[in-house]
Amino acid sequence: MSEKLYAVIDVETTGKGIKGNRITEICIVLLQGNTIIDKFTSLVNPDCYIPPFITGLTGIDNDMVRNAPRFHEIAERIVQMTTGAIFVAHNVSFDYNVIKGEFKNLGYSFVRKKLCTVRLSRKLIPGMLSYSLGKLCSSLNIPLEGRHRAEGDTDATVILFQRILSLDPEFLVINKFLNARSKEATLPPHLQVENIDALPEETGIYLFKDQKGEVIYAGKAKNIKQRVISHFYDKKNKEYALGQETYSIDYEVTGNELVALLLESEKIQKHYPKFNRAQKRPVAPYCIMFYTNRKGVVQLAIDRSHSIDHSVEIFYSRAEAVEKLEQLCEEYQLCPRYCSLQSTTERCSHYKIKNCKGICEGQESVALYNMRVQKALSSLRRDQKSYFIKEKGRTFSELSFVMIQDGVYKGFGFIQEDEQIAKIEDFENFLNLQKHTYHTTKIIKSYLRKHGDRNIINIDR
Repeated sequence: MSEKLYAVIDVETTGKGIKGNRITEICIVLLQGNTIIDKFTSLVNPDCYIPPFITGLTGIDNDMVRNAPRFHEIAERIVQMTTGAIFVAHNVSFDYNVIKGEFKNLGYSFVRKKLCTVRLSRKLIPGMLSYSLGKLCSSLNIPLEGRHRAEGDTDATVILFQRILSLDPEFLVINKFLNARSKEATLPPHLQVENIDALPEETGIYLFKDQKGEVIYAGKAKNIKQRVISHFYDKKNKEYALGQETYSIDYEVTGNELVALLLESEKIQKHYPKFNRAQKRPVAPYCIMFYTNRKGVVQLAIDRSHSIDHSVEIFYSRAEAVEKLEQLCEEYQLCPRYCSLQSTTERCSHYKIKNCKGICEGQESVALYNMRVQKALSSLRRDQKSYFIKEKGRTFSELSFVMIQDGVYKGFGFIQEDEQIAKIEDFENFLNLQKHTYHTTKIIKSYLRKHGDRNIINIDR
């Protein structure tokens, strides 16, 4: 059998990501088995500005590439050298996808089998402190001249790959990596296949962790394994960067989406992961508040507050809060002026609410008016019910529950279907206490709008 053909490649680019990244330099070394048979190196005019931080890293500036060939001028040479060859690179997903993107701009589909020397090194040369090219070459006494230049990095990668070939003479590892069904070619360089294989195809949350074991991304999914793998097929720069920093993935099965959403929110608040955007910025919801003015009248108003644990009711938009305030005004015959529904300091003149009894003009006693305000506030408090939301558990014989007490989210738990539950204290024995936040309230309200009272168990206290 003829020896395999390998194209060992490195590119320098205008940026760190994949999407929109342009090549400034390329080097290809063609190997027939373990023997070098061809080499190509060239600067490339990217037709765009090279940022100073890239120049500081690679030494390649805008003047150097001004008269260099553009990618379309060297594209045919790249196709010739890589046709029938296996694409090899240190962190192959970067170089491969950048080159693939350049060909896509030309209307050409670039598809090659690929091998990653980071992943191969982890498998065949275990126990290294770092698998970055520079530190790996230093540990293995591989010469590396011209770091962060395409030719220097490619020459070092060739020696590393030749050593890998010598450690796998029967191609047991390499053939496994080349298997079309293998995840080796698509996974980030530092993530073990066994970690992915262990992920369940169930509903729950997953946590991406970096080299230090710190959570850098928290997510939820109906199918944990499927969702995690989808991150690695997404070519957005953010997803690529996430993959580069991921060393392990943990998970928790929840059995249903509601508990998964609540647990995801808790993990984001606890770990403040680097790659999460949603739910990290503190949000001050709108609240209905009350105070007594100089005339002794209890006034209602809408305000924003970060402290919502003891709020009468919270709203996610001012319009929603105004709508509730107007409803209270009409139902309890309150004054729009003293409910902050109009800015004028004269008598009330609301476009819709006309049933004010005249407190704003001194036609009603303060005591009688304040009594109706207190009834309105009591009605809001009565709306803050105590109940459980019952949902599927993690197994067929298990149920999950979410506990809300006086309108405040207390946490969730799991119980066996045959568990004897007679009173609220029985649930509390299985409760995982959680923090009530703007985001958990929003999640629960959204669930109730979608499902209604179907899974609700009211609590009589």
